Amino acid sequence: MPLNLTRRRALAGALPLSLAARPALAWNAANDDTTLAEAIDAYVKKAMAAWPDQPALGIAVVKDGAAVLTRGYGVKVQGKPAVADEHTLFAIASNTKNVTAAALAILVDEGKVKWDAPIKTYLPDFRLVDPYIADHITVRDTLSHRAGFGLGAGDLLFWPNSDRTRAEVLAQAAFVPIEDGFRARYHYCNLMFVVAGAVIEAVSGQTWEDFIQTRILDRVGMSETVPLARLADPAKSALPHGRVGPPLRYQGAMTPIADSIVEVWNWDSAAAAGGICTTPADWAKWIAVRLNEGRLPDGTRLFSEESAREMYRPNIIVGSSPGPTAELPNRSIASTYALGLQVQDYRGERLISHGGGSPGGISATVLIPGRKVGFSIFSNAEESFLLRALRSGIADLCLGKVDVDWIADSKRLEAEGNAKSIAAAAEIDAKQAAGAPPSMPLDAYAGTWRDPWYGDIVIAPKTRGRGRDRKPGLWLTFTHTPALQGWLEPYDGETFRTRFPDKREEDAFVTFDIQTAKPATATMKGVSPDIDFSYDYQDLRLTRI
Repeated sequence: MPLNLTRRRALAGALPLSLAARPALAWNAANDDTTLAEAIDAYVKKAMAAWPDQPALGIAVVKDGAAVLTRGYGVKVQGKPAVADEHTLFAIASNTKNVTAAALAILVDEGKVKWDAPIKTYLPDFRLVDPYIADHITVRDTLSHRAGFGLGAGDLLFWPNSDRTRAEVLAQAAFVPIEDGFRARYHYCNLMFVVAGAVIEAVSGQTWEDFIQTRILDRVGMSETVPLARLADPAKSALPHGRVGPPLRYQGAMTPIADSIVEVWNWDSAAAAGGICTTPADWAKWIAVRLNEGRLPDGTRLFSEESAREMYRPNIIVGSSPGPTAELPNRSIASTYALGLQVQDYRGERLISHGGGSPGGISATVLIPGRKVGFSIFSNAEESFLLRALRSGIADLCLGKVDVDWIADSKRLEAEGNAKSIAAAAEIDAKQAAGAPPSMPLDAYAGTWRDPWYGDIVIAPKTRGRGRDRKPGLWLTFTHTPALQGWLEPYDGETFRTRFPDKREEDAFVTFDIQTAKPATATMKGVSPDIDFSYDYQDLRLTRI
């Protein structure tokens, strides 16, 4: 199961833009809330039966301002009896982004922030590798994925779990490469949401988590939600699960990968991009606020109607197509990104959505304002095609246009993807077996290698094996990322590959450039074709120091 599919779709929130129509299913739309809830409940159970090793799901459905379904399914930990319910905590990762946008909307309403003011208005020392962009990038730009960074640029500053503080991440942003024109195209970028969080802190005088807690969660009544994963009680949480091989990550048997959410998802330093953990019961309250354009149940406002509409206004095109046809009834003409939310047309409706992907969990939120209906899906496993089937299937149930068997189609795509991944893994291993030896002794590649934005990666001589099996080897360490350390093996000539003992992490190729008597520079890229985009190894430019 390729997680790059998971996070590109889950984080962007896009429903499929195209798919051939399937024979109509039996259910027909009704306005009755109970009928809708029963239909969605039955569909979720059918989907879980199709993915029998999915441990837990959480579902929240809101219609006309009220929750019609909040429920947990399955178990919190595979093989253990504790069941998930509507009060079970899930990591929602980048669904946090629309909460960060709402926090800024509150400050806009108070006259303390302007959407189109330069970031330097609030963070005078802010720097980027391109001085023009640093001077002109606005609050709106940071929430719209249009700064010019590549997909996932800078994510290694906090993914996997890093020892860096928010201030250190913000400082290192000045050195992260920018690959595209300013406002030219959409590129998903967590790093700029860290900047948006820093604006909230600078203007409010509170930490991001304190502002979210006191100005949003407390007012909405989301008493079960926590703004940081380290605050999520493991006993109340759906714990992370994934497939760690063989042959590659996202293949093999489903297994628990952590005893708490924070063990694999400590985003304190990037909380504004993905820190929140919530429950189906609590997130239903948030969906209701978004559908009601910022109005709370007591009639007061969390943010103004004007700000609510501004957060839905598209700022950059994500993708486009010729639109729906008889064969492709659900294909969108345009998918766009607004402020922390994706906006697209879907079967004649405006659909607003976002997704979230963390190690061991994925999620999605979908709002259909014209129908006053919205829903969210939380998962404690990395089953991207299950999320696809649920997201699209529930959206169609809400619209009463059920003419596609999303479960069957997603199972088909999953099988095709798995076959390609297994074939790719075999090819990778075969190339290593046939690869040329390195041109120099292993010790020549050892040293401290520095990247301008990540920092230091250390390659040290280390003996492998015991007794007669002892032989020289190399050990690679990412100095700010405890999980990324392991053996560095010859692969082919001047290209080596990592073997991280922590199988939850993705391995990388390291290619050295010998300019003098020994290697002077090196580049990296992921080994697996299914690698999550947040392992942005390809952006590293290493120089021996």
